[in-house]
Amino acid sequence: MAAPSAAMRKKLQRKFRLRGFTLKVDALEEAAAFLARFPDAEDEALDLLLDELDKEPLKSSILDRDAVRRVVSLLVEAEEAVDAASPSATSVQSALRVVDSFVVPRFHYDPIKKVFYEHTGRLALHGEAGDKAALYRDRYQVLLQRLARDKYFSKPAFESVMAENESCEITSIQSLVGCTGRRWIMGVISQLEERQFYLEDLTGAVPIDLANAKITSGFFVENTVIVAEGELLSSGIFQVNTCGFPPLEDRETSLSLLMGLDFFGGGVIPTEEALRLSSLENKAVNDMFVILSDVWLDSYETMEKLGVVLDGYESVEVVPSLFVLMGNFCSRPCNLAFNSFEELRLQFGKLGEMIASRTRLKEHSRFLFIPGPDDAGPSKALPRCALPKYLIEELQKHIPNAIFVSNPCRVKFYTQEIVFFRQDLLYRMRRSCLIPPTTEETSDPFEHLVATITHQSHLCPLPLTVQPIIWNYDHCLRLYPTPDMIVLADKSEQKAFKYTGITCFNPGSFANDSTFAAYRPCTKEVELSALES
Repeated sequence: MAAPSAAMRKKLQRKFRLRGFTLKVDALEEAAAFLARFPDAEDEALDLLLDELDKEPLKSSILDRDAVRRVVSLLVEAEEAVDAASPSATSVQSALRVVDSFVVPRFHYDPIKKVFYEHTGRLALHGEAGDKAALYRDRYQVLLQRLARDKYFSKPAFESVMAENESCEITSIQSLVGCTGRRWIMGVISQLEERQFYLEDLTGAVPIDLANAKITSGFFVENTVIVAEGELLSSGIFQVNTCGFPPLEDRETSLSLLMGLDFFGGGVIPTEEALRLSSLENKAVNDMFVILSDVWLDSYETMEKLGVVLDGYESVEVVPSLFVLMGNFCSRPCNLAFNSFEELRLQFGKLGEMIASRTRLKEHSRFLFIPGPDDAGPSKALPRCALPKYLIEELQKHIPNAIFVSNPCRVKFYTQEIVFFRQDLLYRMRRSCLIPPTTEETSDPFEHLVATITHQSHLCPLPLTVQPIIWNYDHCLRLYPTPDMIVLADKSEQKAFKYTGITCFNPGSFANDSTFAAYRPCTKEVELSALES
């Protein structure tokens, strides 16, 4: 075995050091010999070797020949057993991390120290009264600390920097008493009395008049946090002149302030590793996610259409990395009147057979299942847990690596953060709207919906009477920091919209409209698709 060159030695030592390993001389020679097998793909081979070493139960970070040889032997055996495409398939699957809502870390904001701290201890499913209050308080404080950094709402260091009429400094509601002239306040819209809406913050509440208010894009519903400009009348009512949602903060800005905190739930990635993953993400030009919503297993027509879609992707040169199948999985609600669970279980089994019969899809694609609002489960409250084990056992016999998660759920692909949510949200937001949406910027309801959830940093800012939420798990619906992509699966019309750098789309209802979507993570491009009728 020829001795590795000085450049190769330096490269290996640097790469292993970034992962926290130190190489002995004999281990370095073993690693160099492995890379020599792949002269055209040295970087990919080295990354694969390091990925596998990370999984090994090593006794020390100082690696000897035996430790490296053990992993090299496994990789060589795998390389000999499958074709040349297999290493890339392995790396794709290891790059994909699915996060269930019920394991997402919870963070609280400390307004005194101006830092977030992680909640420790168990979160009860059935909370107490204080947990409901904490839900609203945490939502408000996340938006308030974000607003405090906005240049238009932060207090100037010197009074002369900004004239009084240009200042948008937020006044607490408690401090409104005795104030005259124009003021800016921020609070939650609530209905404390019948037909009278209030704006509440952490200090108090004030009745508001929105009759002549000029608004920005979005759906203004009860429970949303707004920033309002107006004045307090002698009657004690705050007359709102203009109002809108708290301004968005750039994703990179949020991440830079939250270094070391895992809000998304996919694990904290060191800077060096993030750069490596970002490079791999840019090279993953063939990766594609296919998303379908309303896959009715009890509908012969829907299953026939699904067969056409699977056949189409089975025949392409590079099969999709991931299929996301979202509920509802039955054309009828699985409520107390539903008595066909045994039949539904068998239908899941038939779906497993259908996928297994497409050999390339079974071997090279992953399948992710997310329940819909009318699927079987313990309650209608969000987040919804994964489909019951009883229903999916037959499918798992055919597709053992199928993934079943909560609704909503999160997926991390290399460095990219993606949120999937299946809920008929658009219709309910429009019904709950207190003021007709403005048409100045857009008249598209989907664009109003996207503006609402992104500015609120929450997937479902509806009143709890309209959409119940498990109080202690409200943080699972937060969109802070903003993700790279949000899939809002809805039975309404298929749509895609890019808003302030965030890719948002609705794949449409596959059962009703034969629509679905394909997403390419490398370019963040969405392809809205439909089968010809």
